Amino acid sequence: MVEKVTQQQINSVLWQAADTFRGKIDSSTYKDYILTTLFIKYLSDSYKENLEEYTKRYNGNEERIQRALSRERFVLDEYSTFDYLYSKRNDPEIGEIINKALERIENENTGKLRGVFRNIDFNSEAILGRAQERNAMLRSLLEDFNQLSLRPSQLGNEDIVGNAYQYMIGLFASDAGKKGGEFYTPAEVSEVLAQLVKPQENDRIYDPTCGSGSLLIKVAKQVPNGKVAIYGQERNGATHSLALMNMYLHGIDDAKIEWGDTLANPMHLEDGKLMKFQAIVANPPFSLDKWAMGFAGEGTNDKKFKMDASLDPHRRFEWGVPPSSKGDYAFVQHMLYSLAENGRMATILPHGVLFRGSSEGKIRKQIIDMNLLEAVIGLPESLFFGTGIPACIMVLKKDRKRNDILFIDASGEGNYEKGKNQNRLRDKDIEKIVETYEKWETIDKYSYVATLDEIKENDYNLNIPRYVDTFEEEEPVDMNVVKENITNIKQELQEVEEQMEKYMKELGL
Repeated sequence: MVEKVTQQQINSVLWQAADTFRGKIDSSTYKDYILTTLFIKYLSDSYKENLEEYTKRYNGNEERIQRALSRERFVLDEYSTFDYLYSKRNDPEIGEIINKALERIENENTGKLRGVFRNIDFNSEAILGRAQERNAMLRSLLEDFNQLSLRPSQLGNEDIVGNAYQYMIGLFASDAGKKGGEFYTPAEVSEVLAQLVKPQENDRIYDPTCGSGSLLIKVAKQVPNGKVAIYGQERNGATHSLALMNMYLHGIDDAKIEWGDTLANPMHLEDGKLMKFQAIVANPPFSLDKWAMGFAGEGTNDKKFKMDASLDPHRRFEWGVPPSSKGDYAFVQHMLYSLAENGRMATILPHGVLFRGSSEGKIRKQIIDMNLLEAVIGLPESLFFGTGIPACIMVLKKDRKRNDILFIDASGEGNYEKGKNQNRLRDKDIEKIVETYEKWETIDKYSYVATLDEIKENDYNLNIPRYVDTFEEEEPVDMNVVKENITNIKQELQEVEEQMEKYMKELGL
């Protein structure tokens, strides 16, 4: 019987591999090397097992073996396998050998893996240090992974490698502090967004700032047979690579994840217009400064550049151009313009979007007047990596039948679990949010259904405490009890002073 590899075994090897880099380079950087090596090991072990099986089946007939291998998900040759790299672990050119192997893997699988590794350089002196240190780290990395078998027949459940990948991304995010939030949304928050947009079979699901893709995968997993089309865009090159590998490790081979600035250069187009999606989820960077720089022409002076709605060929900013130092509503408007007629979107934002004035106030008014805003949900503080600020979720919908807006304040004590550095939502907290949203009800100190008139009376200010009163009345003070306490304290004080006097006399002071 084949011995199964457990989740814990994989996770512990990954953790050990992280120790190789710890203290030498930043975890937000070294994660790229560990996760890429995990991906290569997974491709390699699958290839090795297929090769053995076909060699046996076709009695060593090379032509038939190769034909069978070419029909598999991924094609490898022996010079791009993990075993080949491991055999070269002591080679002074090991960094370059790994780079060449990655290039071969891409070339053999252009349809699927084109460009996946282009932003990851195993021979980078700038990141990995001089040859001697770099080679020592890479050798150690290959030795760590060599202990691990990721053959399909040994992986008890097919999600095990994908889970390990997610586990590591989560650990790296908490380790990387502020930078962690750039590539990872905590799993529990992703779960809330996924349940709020309720993807259906055959939906197109989109995340315009997809990071390492974990949020998209959560949403896709809501549809049991997985029949959905996945689209994402990510600005950071190395993170874009991680997102593609993440998709493959979760068995999603047809995700369309593009690399580029979503605001200045949205890549998901149909007939030159923004593509439309039924479900959109996002955790965009909070209040992104200089969000519009991509619209500035070559040679434009940063300081003098002023964004204007006319500069956007997709006309996303006609309701207002967000302030240059706060990109929140730029992402919201991009998503609204990308929503299909029956589309739903849920996005994480800082609370400022609910009440800030000037151009943001104008955009907010337009969204409410067009009856696109469905719900505002306040989350507990310190849920996200690298920032303690509490965030909220805005749920927006096209073709809304209702004309009221639900406010939920899920930030109070008892609605989350406190952690040392980070708080988290428990299953029951997620259920409470989703259930309140589905039942659309007012619950004392937790939620409130506001009419559009109430919101207009509040000058379109959506600050949650205006609608959900979480104020706890303090117990009235009983003055008699207070008086009695004071008398008791005086009595005790007198006794202590008398005792002190005695001791002083005994000591002759």
